[in-house]
Amino acid sequence: MEFRHEWKHEINFQDMQILRQRLKAVMKPDIHCIDGKYEIRSLYFDNLYDTALREKIDGVNRREKFRIRYYNGDTSFIVLEKKSKVSGLCQKREVRITAEEAQKIVDGDIQWMKDSERPLVEELYSKMHSKGLRPKTIVDYTREPFVFSAGNVRVTMDYNIRTGLHCTDFLNPQCVTVPAGDSTIILEVKWDEFLPDIIKDAVQLEGRSSSAFSKYAACRIYG
Repeated sequence: MEFRHEWKHEINFQDMQILRQRLKAVMKPDIHCIDGKYEIRSLYFDNLYDTALREKIDGVNRREKFRIRYYNGDTSFIVLEKKSKVSGLCQKREVRITAEEAQKIVDGDIQWMKDSERPLVEELYSKMHSKGLRPKTIVDYTREPFVFSAGNVRVTMDYNIRTGLHCTDFLNPQCVTVPAGDSTIILEVKWDEFLPDIIKDAVQLEGRSSSAFSKYAACRIYG
């Protein structure tokens, strides 16, 4: 999979209202939306030394993070993802895992992973075994996604970001989550080779500049 460009901006509620109208006029909603949005629950991994967190905060040029996630509370479709970032460009690899497999990972039962015949699952096993990666925290949020075919553009607005504190009971819908600090809204713009002018113009907001906001880092504010 090729690396993609990515912009992130912290915006406010008024910005979101403006952007929502602009984006609806020029882009299509993601086909998986329900009433224009969907809910995401992710479980992020890190080691004893919080390497993924520290590399993000320090702006390390080459870094990676693993997470598993599902959408709208539907645990019949769970993906393991590895997101890599090199010189500001992003790449994401993913593979399906079952709810039973996800629960085993949460419970620390990982020996089955080394023979799964899925390279990404085997890579996570290797790094859990050699580097001490472990499930760290749950991140919940609401996403409004828009797509545009030229340039393979994807624009999302994420809000209601919540943290599971130290809870890693990923499949438990009753797991308590709390707001992750201030009610930040994150605009993300991702594209391949080029960003069409019509989209570039639509996402422009006066006084807003690109940021390095991380939902995972925001959800680690409590530990």
